[in-house]
Amino acid sequence: MGETFSTTYRLGPAITAPSLQYYDLFPTRIWQVRLEALQPHFAAWTSWVLALRAANPAPAGRTNRGGWNSKEAALLEQPLLAPLRQTIHSACAAALAEMGRGGQPFVLQSWVNLHDRGGFNFLHMHEASLLSGSFYLKVPAGAGALCFRDPRPGVIHGAVKGAFPNAHADVNLKPSTGLLVLFPSWMEHYVEPHEGDEPRICIAFNANEG
Repeated sequence: MGETFSTTYRLGPAITAPSLQYYDLFPTRIWQVRLEALQPHFAAWTSWVLALRAANPAPAGRTNRGGWNSKEAALLEQPLLAPLRQTIHSACAAALAEMGRGGQPFVLQSWVNLHDRGGFNFLHMHEASLLSGSFYLKVPAGAGALCFRDPRPGVIHGAVKGAFPNAHADVNLKPSTGLLVLFPSWMEHYVEPHEGDEPRICIAFNANEG
């Protein structure tokens, strides 16, 4: 008793991990472009939006909280916004062509989405549309991000979280003045709270079958 025993293990040859080839399935495409050519219009458009709010201060509601959104659903049909409407229409047509819907007739549904300090949009999607998007007319310091929810419902319940393959993580897009973003209408999204004193102004829209 009390003796010390030692055991020697004979190790086999080292096993090298196989060289794996990977495939990224179910890609989700969004589009972005900065509309710098329209910058000379931004001040007039901002003043017009603020006047529109002053004349109709009750928000439409929907997913907007702590701010204001227009009840008007054809905002881009206003003559003042004609250059923006033409640009958005062309961008949507190009994106739809990439989606296999080239030549698809569509109409634009559009409204103002404005956030005061603390304002946000809760998680939602735009059902039954071909495409959705946002044009950021005014993005002051502290503006909340546009956040896309991973569209794969099963991955939400997975054990792996973060920006890794087969993991769950929302994607946050930091807006800036003049940025146009297009995304699939079925993609769930939300807007984080606005932390600035100046309003964050976005013109949101859907491309709907015409």
